[in-house]
This record gives sequence, structure tokens and C-alpha cells, in this order.
Amino acid sequence: MKILHTSDWHVGKVLKGQSRAEEHKQVLAQVIEIAQRERPDLVIVAGDLYDTAAPTPEATRLVTRALTALRRTGADVVAIGGNHDNGAALDALRPWAEAAGITLRGSVRENPDEHVVDGVTAGGERWRLAALPFLSQRYAVRAVEMYTLTPAEANQTYADHLGRVLDRLAEGFTEPDRVHLVTAHLTVVGASTGGGERDAHTVLGYAVPATVFPGNAHYVALGHLHRSQRVIGPCPIRYSGSPLAVDFGEQENVSSVTIVEVTATTAARIREVPVPGAVPLRTVRGTLAQLAEIEPPEGWLRVYVREQPRAGLREEVQEMLPRALEIRIDPEMVPAPGSGTRTAQRAGRSPGELFGDYLDSRGHADEGVRELFDELLEEVEH
Repeated sequence: MKILHTSDWHVGKVLKGQSRAEEHKQVLAQVIEIAQRERPDLVIVAGDLYDTAAPTPEATRLVTRALTALRRTGADVVAIGGNHDNGAALDALRPWAEAAGITLRGSVRENPDEHVVDGVTAGGERWRLAALPFLSQRYAVRAVEMYTLTPAEANQTYADHLGRVLDRLAEGFTEPDRVHLVTAHLTVVGASTGGGERDAHTVLGYAVPATVFPGNAHYVALGHLHRSQRVIGPCPIRYSGSPLAVDFGEQENVSSVTIVEVTATTAARIREVPVPGAVPLRTVRGTLAQLAEIEPPEGWLRVYVREQPRAGLREEVQEMLPRALEIRIDPEMVPAPGSGTRTAQRAGRSPGELFGDYLDSRGHADEGVRELFDELLEEVEH
């Protein structure tokens, strides 16, 4: 069978005030074109269909139309909820999804059998997919309890809970003539973040070892980390990555979908297919004079300005580089804590003097800012 694995669409993403709706339309159109060309038997969307838990009507239309178009290629389509998605809202779409022939699992249900999807390809290859949406630490405990495991396990770690839930979902991975698959939205220890993930759900107690996945799985299709990559583990495990760079930290990522070809008796053959439809994200650095001389690169820009902070600097850069979405003082221009002017003692010093010391400590030499502070202070005091 052939599988198209994608994840982390983040439809509805706004980058520094800039809508990415048109980029998402282009990117998802390319994903659909790849599906039409590759003719997969199964499409897996491994979570984070949306960027927020309250997507706009436009974002909802784009996601539902993309899922419908993928289904019309003849592939079975399975999509799960991610940490950015509203699991309950996705589950509310299940009647629509089922009518369209799409399997949608937004949140973990009380009956574990609802997360086991069986199918057969046109060529007769039987497959079984364990589909686990994102679980917060709080709901991981509930999922363990729902699946009638011992109460003592409620005191164990998030990784323990995920491992036990996955063990329960993979109990049927016993038939030698069936392809066994897993999809989940989570962080695996040792995998590389893409740069735009939500930190609270990728670090600390949310990282799980690759050993939580069943060793007899033919392929594990993961979402959550935005960089496409293989994960070393007891079976073939892979993040497809996001089909577009979600934030500037991901500008070096290669956007793609993953194509997997596998049978019940042969190992998975895996390849990436690039998705180049999004506007690239670039970072440029320089003084105002240097920025004025450069040929602006294609794409949305993050600009590090090698100048001392002062009022109006952002506007000057924006005028030179209209596609600059993020403008910052280069970190090298900001004095390190403890360097430069010694932090003044508060006792006996006026607000104006303290504010001046603060500006000096930050390398901000604009007298106009000090004067404006004095004017505002005078208005407040009188």
C-alpha cells in the first residue's frame, strides 16, 4: 500500500499580523496535486489542522475542502486533532466527515475501539491504524482510567500514560498479513523541533521515548514537530513536518509531505516530496546604510538592525523593506546584563533619573525618548 503522511497545516496562521491564508491555499493545493499524482491508498493528517482552537469560517472551509479533495483522489483519509486544534469542535464535524468518507478523531473517546481504523486497499492489502489525537497531561490520566487500567498508574509520568494507551490501541497488531500503522500528535525524545512549536507542549513532561510505539508497527506517522525527520526507535517512525514554515525559526526547514510504500511482509520505503508553495521566510541583518543597499530577498522578512535603539527606527526600516514583518535590534547591539552603566540604586533618585539609567543600560541613546518621558511624568504629577 501507499501512504501520504502530512501534518501541522496550521490553517488560519497569522504571522506578525500578516495573514497566511493565500499561502495555505497554494500549499494545500500542492498537497492535493501530489495526492492526485501519487495515488496513495491512505492519507494521514497527523494533527494541527488549524492554528487556533477557534478557527475562522474561512479556515474551516479551507480545511474541510482540502480533506474532501484528498478523499476524492480515491484515498482513505484519516485526520487527528493536535494541540492547536479544538478536539471537541473537530469531533462535532464527525457526521460531516463520515458522510464524506473521512475518518476524523479530534479527541480521545471512552471506547478505545473508536481509535482503531481498519481498511483494505484496492489491491487487497489489509491495514489497521491506531489513531491517537493530542493528549494533555491532565487528559492522559483520564484516558488511562477510561481504558480500565489500575488506579495506581495515575501517579506515573505522561510518557507512562501514553505508552499504556498506545499499548491498548495496538493490541490488535497481531495478524501477520496486515499492515499495522500508528498516527499520533506528540513529542519524541531526541527529535528536533522545527522552531515554531508551542513550547509548553514540546518540553518538560510532554516528551516521550520512542519505545512507547509498538515494535511490530510497519510505520508511525507523527505530527507536532514542524521539521520533517526520522526518529530512531523500535519501528519506522517519522515526522512529516509542516508543509509551510510556520514561523521565522523554521526558515531553514524543507517543507514536504512523506510518501510511504509498505506491505505486510516488506519494510517501509520512505521518501519526501517537496511542497514549495509558501512564501519563504528570510532573515537579514545590517545597519540602516547596509539595509538600504541590499536587494530585498523574496519572501517575508525578519530584520535585525545593527543600530542603537531610538524612536522612529522601526518606521525607517519598514519604509526601506515593506515586507519586513519582524524588526528587532540585533542582539549584539544590546549590552549584556551587568555591562556598561552600573545599575543605579533606587533610593533618592527621581523617576527621570532612573528611566535614564534604564535607557543607558539598554544602549538607547535617543534624547527624544527621555524628553517624552519627562513630559508624560509632568502630566501625571500635575
